[in-house]
Amino acid sequence: MSNRVVCREASHAGSWYTASGPQLNAQLESWLSQVQSTKRPARAIIAPHAGYTYCGSCAAHAYKQVDPSITRRIFILGPSHHVPLSRCALSSVDIYRTPLYDLRIDQKIYGELWKTGMFERMSLQTDEDEHSIEMHLPYTAKAMESHKDEFTIIPVLVGALSESKEQEFGKLFSKYLADPSNLFVVSSDFCHWGQRFRYSYYDESQGEIYRSIEHLDKMGMSIIEQLDPVSFSNYLKKYHNTICGRHPIGVLLNAITELQKNGMNMSFSFLNYAQSSQCRNWQDSSVSYAAGALTVH
Repeated sequence: MSNRVVCREASHAGSWYTASGPQLNAQLESWLSQVQSTKRPARAIIAPHAGYTYCGSCAAHAYKQVDPSITRRIFILGPSHHVPLSRCALSSVDIYRTPLYDLRIDQKIYGELWKTGMFERMSLQTDEDEHSIEMHLPYTAKAMESHKDEFTIIPVLVGALSESKEQEFGKLFSKYLADPSNLFVVSSDFCHWGQRFRYSYYDESQGEIYRSIEHLDKMGMSIIEQLDPVSFSNYLKKYHNTICGRHPIGVLLNAITELQKNGMNMSFSFLNYAQSSQCRNWQDSSVSYAAGALTVH
């Protein structure tokens, strides 16, 4: 067995966000500086994974709630966009690179997860092709910069899980969510609307198309705030809203349900909602973004 350290390159730097460390630092700083930290310390956040020009300012609302002085492990749950996956997968590398500084994967926690037999390994190719986890790395690095040598990350690629699998993974992760030194980052955009996404739900009573999209998203967001995984599944079955991180969200909701059974008191609040553009006709398309935080009382 070689001890060579394997790195995942910041493969989307230079396209989805700037590859220049100083420039990236300044952008993140400016987005974060415009936001209030009202839900600190967050135990979990939901934040988007689009290019930063589209969703950087939205994501800041979630990352502003992170408390670097208590956070020691960051679980990043992102959906799989390119490979069919019916379970969850763990990375095969040691280090995730960012233009700011390198992030270290927690091999101890990976060992514990690996032992359950519930995970598969993603190849380096899958890892570097996927953007749903990577888009959270610069923000994680920025939020944690004051304690940059004192934390590790636990990236988890979440497949197209059945409801019962979401429950199993939720149970598994609940013991980690119970620990105040852990933070869960759940990677998801909201509605992908338009012909190119093959999704065109429209409730005319809401007025313009973009108003209908917002109403649909906010219905889902308020169900997430109720912390009820069954209602969230039913909402998705009814409206088929194209929330790409529905499975990571489902895992989080099931983990929360597990902890609530044991008497833990938590609340989730969305802090920001945005759309990439305002759809007014059938030729238009847009992606929605939402940022929110889970606090434990």
